[in-house]
Amino acid sequence: MALLLCALIGASPAAAQEMTTSVVDIHQGSPLSDRARSLGNGGYELQNGTFVSFNQWYRAHWVDMHVDLLTQITEDTGILWGFGTGEEGEKYRIEPSLKLGFLTQMHPSPNSTLSLSLTTTIGGKLTEKACEADYGDFGTYSVNCRLAASRMAPEETLKYLVNAKPESQHIWLNYRVTF
Repeated sequence: MALLLCALIGASPAAAQEMTTSVVDIHQGSPLSDRARSLGNGGYELQNGTFVSFNQWYRAHWVDMHVDLLTQITEDTGILWGFGTGEEGEKYRIEPSLKLGFLTQMHPSPNSTLSLSLTTTIGGKLTEKACEADYGDFGTYSVNCRLAASRMAPEETLKYLVNAKPESQHIWLNYRVTF
């Protein structure tokens, strides 16, 4: 693997022996985790007066965890990579994800650093699951759980199921001067 990375960026095979990998960030949660949790706000009342809370459907035992790493190839160049574990509740799923990227820096003056990094995320999509709702004499339908009690036709509610991708492309340009 190390030799392949060196070949891709034009570094010498000796650089492969000097490569180090460091943890850049570990965190749980994401904007999509927050969005899934927000779907749990509210509820509706059944015909018999029983309140059904959405909260139980949009809660997970494990929140999506992200680990970001940097493999240093040369003094000023590295490969950014990482993964997200994914998350699942009763009525939604966030897929696991893989992050890949590149970081390079230069020093325009002895006390300054100009750096550029590019990353892309593959996977990590949030999808909401449908429910089966029993409308009595009208039959049973596949519906958006949150809209099952609305005045909307059951099949129309399916258009409003959440299907969202994470931010997948990031470009950072940073200039730092130390005094």
